[in-house]
Amino acid sequence: MKRTKTYDVAIIGGGINGCGIARDAAGRGLSVYLCEQHDLSAATSSASSKLIHGGLRYLEHLAFGLVRKALKERSVLLKNAPHIIKPIRFVLPHMPHLRPKVLIRMGLFLYDSLALHKGIPNSKGIKLRQHEAGKPLIPTLTDAFMYSDCTVDDSRLVILNAFDARHKGAVIETHTKCEKITYAKGVWHIETISATGSKTIKAKALVNATGPWASDFLKEYSHVGTPYDLQLIKGSHIVVNKLFKHNHAYTFQHHDGRVIFTIPYQRDFTLIGTTDVNFHKNPDSAAISPEETNYLCDAVNHYFEKQILAKDVIWSYSGVRALIKGGEENISKISRDYKLELIDKKSPPLLNVWSGKITTYRTLAEESLHALKKHFPELGEDWTSHAPLPGAHITHGCSTQYAADLQTVHPWLPTAVAERYANSYGSLSKIILAHKNDLKDMGQHFGHGLYAAEVDYLCQYEWAKTIDDILWRRSKLGLLFGKGEELPLEKYIDTLKVQPVPDLEGHQL
Repeated sequence: MKRTKTYDVAIIGGGINGCGIARDAAGRGLSVYLCEQHDLSAATSSASSKLIHGGLRYLEHLAFGLVRKALKERSVLLKNAPHIIKPIRFVLPHMPHLRPKVLIRMGLFLYDSLALHKGIPNSKGIKLRQHEAGKPLIPTLTDAFMYSDCTVDDSRLVILNAFDARHKGAVIETHTKCEKITYAKGVWHIETISATGSKTIKAKALVNATGPWASDFLKEYSHVGTPYDLQLIKGSHIVVNKLFKHNHAYTFQHHDGRVIFTIPYQRDFTLIGTTDVNFHKNPDSAAISPEETNYLCDAVNHYFEKQILAKDVIWSYSGVRALIKGGEENISKISRDYKLELIDKKSPPLLNVWSGKITTYRTLAEESLHALKKHFPELGEDWTSHAPLPGAHITHGCSTQYAADLQTVHPWLPTAVAERYANSYGSLSKIILAHKNDLKDMGQHFGHGLYAAEVDYLCQYEWAKTIDDILWRRSKLGLLFGKGEELPLEKYIDTLKVQPVPDLEGHQL
C-alpha cells in the first residue's frame, strides 16, 4: 500500500492570505499543501479596489498602527513586484462643507510622515483650474490636494505568490474542495474532492485561510466558534468607459462621509468604488445591487462634468470580507486589520486567519509563520520582505522600458501585447515567448491580443481552467471581448491537454 505523505502545513483557501502563507512557509523549508475549492483569487481577493495603500481615511478613525504597517508594506511590495504594482497620484478635491482644509492638510502630512518610501512624491495642494486633473471636474471645484499610493493587479498578486510557493516545493490544487477534516495521533487528516476524485492528505498543522467562510469552516470542522464578533461586509465596484484622459486617480468625499476612488483602469476604462454594505448570504452569491450602482454613479456625478448612469456600466464586481467588530455601528469605522488565532491545546495546531486587507497580506503571512514556529523549531528565518515575486526582474523596475525591450527582442510583437505582457507577467513573459520567431508561432489568435501561446502558458503554469480564469482574473481581457467572441477560446480550452509544469530550477523568475 502506498504511504500517504504527511505535509508540515496544509492550507485551506487560495486567496491572497492562503497563497501568501504558502509561499512564506515553503520558502522556510516546510512542506506545504494548499487547496482551493474554486480558482485562485476567485472571491474576495479579486474584488478589491486594486490598490496597495495605507488607507488615508483610516487616520480619521485613529488607526495609526494599521496605516503605518500598510504604508511600510506599500514600500516593500512596490520594490518586490514593480511589474504589477505601480505608483499613482490621487487627486482629492476640496469640498468645504465636508472636511476643512486644515484637517486634510494635517492628515496628509501625517500620511507622508508615516510612509517610508521616499521615491513616491509627498502630498501637495493644487489649483484645479490650472491643472490637467481639474479639466474633467465641475468648474465650482477650485482647490484640491494630491497624494501618492499604488495600484495593483490583485488577482495576479495572488497567482504570483502561488507560483513562487510551487517553485519552492508547495503543492497547490485548485477546484479542489475540502470535504472533511479530522485528526488522529497528532496529525490532521484532510479529505478533498475534485474532478479527478477524492483523496486524503495528512498535515502536522492546518491553516484556515477561507476568508469570509472562515467562521463557518471553524464551526463545521472543529465544532467551536470564533472568539471575535464578525460582520460580513460586501464591497462593490463598477467599470465604465474612460472618464478622463490623464493618468491620475481621484479620491472623492461623498456626503455620507465615505470616500470613493475613481481610478484609470486597463488603459481604456475607469474603475469606481467601493461600497460598504452588510451582507448575510453565502459570499459566493455576492453581486452588486441596483442601489449600489446608483450610489457609485451619484457619488462621481457630484464631481465630474460628464455624468454617468447605470446603463454606462460595462462591468461590475463584488466581494465579501469578514471584519472584526469592536462596538462600531458605522461600517466604515470597523478596522480592516487582521487577527491570527492559534488553537493547539486539544488538537494539532490550527491557525485561523480573521479579516485583513490585501496590502498587508505579506506581514500576515510572516506573523502566521511566527505563530506556528513553536511547532516547527527548525523553521527558517523571515525572508519575503527582500524577495522579489516572480516576474519582477524587469529593466530598472520599469514595465514601460521592459515592454520596449520585449519588442527589441521580438520586433514582430504588437505594442499593445508587449505592454500588457510587461504589466501582467513581467519577466515571466520569456516563458510565453520562448522559441517564438513571429506571430504565427504564437498560435491561434482569439482576438484583442490573446494568442494560444498565452493561453497555453496560463493553463500550464498558472492553474487556469476556464474562460473566466483567463479573461477576468489573469488577463482582464474580458472587458474587451464582446458577446460570443469567447467561443473559440472555450473550444480551445476544452481540447487543451495540460502538461506537467517543467522544472524551473535555476531560472530567474
